Amino acid sequence: MKITLNNRIENFDSESLSIAEIIIQKNFTFKLLVTKINGELVKKDKRETAMVKDGDNVLILHLISGG
Repeated sequence: MKITLNNRIENFDSESLSIAEIIIQKNFTFKLLVTKINGELVKKDKRETAMVKDGDNVLILHLISGG
């Protein structure tokens, strides 16, 4: 599977993966993440079931607070 992840082309061995599986595989460890598939927000409680397919555009960003 070939997707665009955070504006970079990424290849995965599976035909589809959930957002949660991608977070684990790419080792995103931040607590506050914003996740989108093709511009649609994926809420935290839906990451296990939100499936990413070949050609999808995925955005996984971590929020940083400060001042």
